[in-house]
Amino acid sequence: MELSVVVLAGGQGRRLGGTSKALVDLCGKPMIFYALRVATSLSSDVVVVVSSEEQREALSKLLGAEGIRIVIDEQDLGPSCPLLGLVSGLKAVKHRKALALACDMPLASRDVLYFLADVMSYMNASVPRWPNGYVEPLQAAYRVGRAAEVGEELLRSGEGIRMGSFLKALGRVRYISTSVLKQLDPGLSTFLNVNTLDDLRRAEVALRARGLC
Repeated sequence: MELSVVVLAGGQGRRLGGTSKALVDLCGKPMIFYALRVATSLSSDVVVVVSSEEQREALSKLLGAEGIRIVIDEQDLGPSCPLLGLVSGLKAVKHRKALALACDMPLASRDVLYFLADVMSYMNASVPRWPNGYVEPLQAAYRVGRAAEVGEELLRSGEGIRMGSFLKALGRVRYISTSVLKQLDPGLSTFLNVNTLDDLRRAEVALRARGLC
């Protein structure tokens, strides 16, 4: 399957004691390394999206020899937000199908991500959805051309801040129940999002249990 991966790394980590989530220390490594470990196992076309030149320079020093491209948010499209990062990344990838993965999901499952890309079929996106209706658009698969087009239109209109609005405008979204994804990742730790120090400690415990820390 021809597939690209967009790793979103523009977020700030102020609650984690840093200025960039991607660089927050997790088991002695920058947190983004865990997302990139999965991303590069899925595709040779990996694009990391940051929100500033400062972030780009910091990551370039770490990833310069890895063959991973780093792009900065196209801030002329609109204010900084996850959709801006996604659109900026989609416009930079090589393939027609791409996975999105936030850098603060260090336990992301390769099997879950591959499944999302595989079952997208003729749809515009494949997005996990919890029983309460909450969705995971930053660990999902997208049809690149259509998603980039719709996202850019929303950003330019000033209505593209919320990912929910984007998915509604995109249409033909295949929502995958997390109960199905449990067959691939029983604890659904793939969706652990590191926002606080408690989250960071949980991620470290889980990584140690897997021998990755």
